[in-house]
Amino acid sequence: MKLYKKILIVLFLLVIFVYICNITLMPNNLILIQGEILDLKTIYGITVGRKQDGKVLQASSNLNKNKVNDTGKIEVSLNLFGNIPVKKMDVNVIPKSKVVPVGKAIGMKLYTEGVLVVGMSEINGKKPYENSGIQEGDAIIEINNEQIENTNDLIETVNKSNGTTVEVKYKRNEQTITTSIEPAKVNENEYKLGLWVRDAAAGVGTMTFYEPSSGMFAALGHGIADIDTSELINIESGELTTTNILSIVKGQKGTPGEIRGTIENSESLGSIYKNTSFGVYGKVQSKNKLDINNMEEMDVALRDEIKTGKAQILCELENGKTEKYDVEIKKLYLNNNENNKSMVIKITDEKLIEKTGGIIQGMSGAPIIQNGKFIGAVTHVLVNDPTVGYGVFADIMIKQLKEVV
Repeated sequence: MKLYKKILIVLFLLVIFVYICNITLMPNNLILIQGEILDLKTIYGITVGRKQDGKVLQASSNLNKNKVNDTGKIEVSLNLFGNIPVKKMDVNVIPKSKVVPVGKAIGMKLYTEGVLVVGMSEINGKKPYENSGIQEGDAIIEINNEQIENTNDLIETVNKSNGTTVEVKYKRNEQTITTSIEPAKVNENEYKLGLWVRDAAAGVGTMTFYEPSSGMFAALGHGIADIDTSELINIESGELTTTNILSIVKGQKGTPGEIRGTIENSESLGSIYKNTSFGVYGKVQSKNKLDINNMEEMDVALRDEIKTGKAQILCELENGKTEKYDVEIKKLYLNNNENNKSMVIKITDEKLIEKTGGIIQGMSGAPIIQNGKFIGAVTHVLVNDPTVGYGVFADIMIKQLKEVV
């Protein structure tokens, strides 16, 4: 009998744990596009109530099949067994927007917040950083209460210490950490921390879309990572520039191809505000120089409007020449909000295969169009088959953009 009671208690605690996990994992804030399905994946016993302007709009045990057609701020409450409120969520339902799928090759310059640690090395047999806790991918933002904006700032501040211990403030993800390092002497009046750092990065990619109503743009469909650490670069600012395509390296099985080009140092075309796992976002300042005035504006497709089958991508492989190429949507991952692999696409256009071998580096961000609507962007290529790759859903990129606006 005692064993039976213990089993019941364990099962009861397990059920409570499952409920707590389900509630805790629900986001506090959510952005939806008008007409999109509210997908909260609640478990049995948790009901969902929606309020707007103090009025209950809907209450259900499962809202997974319900579309949200009202725009504006909505309060969503999770209730245990219909009566006990356990969590509140703020949902911002944004109107459907129109965008211009662009597909043009662009240059991007990113400037880090502070300086990014990309490596470590001994200084005259010493490791000044050894017990500091600093790792590759961390961003140093202050030394001895002096702001560090670039590598020159770091060098000057460390040299001013004359070898005495310095207080270093750095960021890892969203956390700010303070530590101490005693610099190692290299020469007279020259000291080092033993850290390799970088304060900027640059690359070539494809602009996905431009939103006329806000002047904002999205590119790549994935983030820009540091070449040494593979960590997503935490940026303070960035510039959008023109690029000059020099050549195309054709992709082959096991060897990705690439668009080779140079970033022009002419007038900046816009500002970059955000570098995320789902793309790079910012504002266009010189629309005429981008030559997008005569491009077609399209509706953004919601996920339930996207189908497997024929589609097209838009990209620039020769300077000033943006073309559409045929692709096939092979598979859709409609419930995937975790990464930028929302769909599997296959290049079917013989002209594109002849020219590039399939998807190549630099084509990331190429907009995908189906039935006259913008449905997503190219993000990755399969190394073993360059004709096959992944794309990210349009609604994910739109929501990322709205967090910037």
